Amino acid sequence: MPVYRHDHVNHLMYKKLILKILCIHLMILSHNTHLKSQPFLTPSDTFQPVRFVMVASTGAVIYGGTVIGLNEAWYKGFDRTSFHFFNDRGEWNNMDKMGHLFTSYFETELSYRGSRWTGIRENQAIWLATGLGILFQGTIEMFDAYSARWGFSVNDMIYNLGGTGLFALQQWSWQDQRLRMKVSSWPKKYSSERIQALNSPSQSSLNRRTDDLFGTHFLERYLKDYNAQTIWLSINASSFFPELKIPSWFNLAIGYGSENLYGGFSNNWSEGEAVFSVLHKEYPRTRQWYLSPDIDLRKIKTKNPLLKTVFSVLNIFKIPAPALEYNTTGRWRWHWLFL
Repeated sequence: MPVYRHDHVNHLMYKKLILKILCIHLMILSHNTHLKSQPFLTPSDTFQPVRFVMVASTGAVIYGGTVIGLNEAWYKGFDRTSFHFFNDRGEWNNMDKMGHLFTSYFETELSYRGSRWTGIRENQAIWLATGLGILFQGTIEMFDAYSARWGFSVNDMIYNLGGTGLFALQQWSWQDQRLRMKVSSWPKKYSSERIQALNSPSQSSLNRRTDDLFGTHFLERYLKDYNAQTIWLSINASSFFPELKIPSWFNLAIGYGSENLYGGFSNNWSEGEAVFSVLHKEYPRTRQWYLSPDIDLRKIKTKNPLLKTVFSVLNIFKIPAPALEYNTTGRWRWHWLFL
C-alpha cells in the first residue's frame, strides 16, 4: 500500500476498503428495518440463521466484488512476479500507516458487531472478527506482494495487525472499547502559484499537483488528502476514572496528522519529462500531534433504535472541537475549532 507507488494507488486502495465496509454496514442497516425494528448493533441472544446468511452473503458479495474490481482496475496492468517485499517505512510521514491502523480497527469492529447481531457468542465473534480484519487488509498486501510495481509491506501489515489487535484485546479484556480509533478530514486549499520545472520550460502548481494526487471532489479529498487528514485515538475518560463521575460519553482524543506532503518520501515529482520540486524551507514536511475533546456517540443513552444506529455509524468520525497542536517545527498552536 517504484518510488512513489502510493501517489496514485495504495494509499487509495486501503481507503476503498472503508467504503466497502460502509456499504456492508448500510446494506445490513436497510435489511434490519424489517426485523422487528431491532437496532443494528443490538446482539441477538440466540443464533439467528437468517441474519447470519444475510450478513455473510452480503459481505461475501461485496468483498469478492471489491477484490475483482481492484485487480481489474489496478493490478492487471502490471507484471506479476514472485513474492517480494517493499520497504515503505517513513513514506507520507507514516500517514498511510495510521490509515491502515484506523481501517483495520474499523473493519474488525464492524465484523464483530455484525457477528454479535447474528447471535454468534462473544468469544467466537471476537475470533471471527479478528480473522476477517486480517483477511481484508491482508488481501491488499498479498496483491502488492506479487505485483512488479509494488511489494509486500511488513510495515503496513504491522499496522494492520495493530488495528485489529487493538479492538480484539479490548473486547476480550473489558467487553468494551475504551480506546477507539477515529478519523477527521477537511479539504485544504492549495496555491495556484506557478512552479518552474527543474529541467524544462514547463510549469505546474501545488494546486495541480494535489488535484493529481488527491482528486478534486470532496469525498476524494476526504479519503485521500494526507495533508487534511487526522487519525485519532479517542480515550473514554470515565472508563478509566469512574470515581471522577465524568459523563460516560466524554472522551479525550490524541490525534496525528501531517502537512506539506506532495510526494511519498520527498516533495519532488514528475509530470511527463518535467521534474518539479518545492523547497523544504518554504514547505516543511511537518508532523503534528493534537489533543482535543471528543464524544463516544455509542455511550449516549437513547431508547430510539434508529438514533442508536445512526450514532454507531457516525462514531468512526472525530467530532469538530477545539484542539491543542504541537508540531515538528517546535510550535504550539491553538485551534478554536478543529475539523
